[in-house]
Amino acid sequence: MPDTDRVALKQAIRDKMLSLETHELDVAKEHYARFLAEARLDHREQHDNSDIAEARENADLAAAFDHPVKDHHAKIDVIENLETTLCDTVRPGAVVGFGGRHFVIAVSTTRFEVDGVTYMGISQHSPIYRAMAGLSEGDRFTFNGRETEIEEVF
Repeated sequence: MPDTDRVALKQAIRDKMLSLETHELDVAKEHYARFLAEARLDHREQHDNSDIAEARENADLAAAFDHPVKDHHAKIDVIENLETTLCDTVRPGAVVGFGGRHFVIAVSTTRFEVDGVTYMGISQHSPIYRAMAGLSEGDRFTFNGRETEIEEVF
């Protein structure tokens, strides 16, 4: 594949990852806002124990959704700053292919498709990334007792 096509593909992959993570952020914010609103007691003077318990439960649920909101913000920041220049070693921003699978070194994501190829984002803190960091096409690494050859890096 020509270098110009690879650069365009990396940009398309980055854009898809950003779109997916933005959607996940919107969903997390929606859940957070809903539970936070339900945690507020109305302006009645009297509330029974059930009202108070339900409000407290909703406040706890809202707090639980605060972490995913922050997590998605952090992932979006990483993706927005992701390098889309070509590279020949496994490093943050690289697209890596091995075993018929394709990975983007950035943040962990679910599987997604770009131009008919399935990709998955992996964190630079993941054990598999640490096993292959700095390697190039044709190099081999061992992960979970299996040796694997890197077929593609760009």
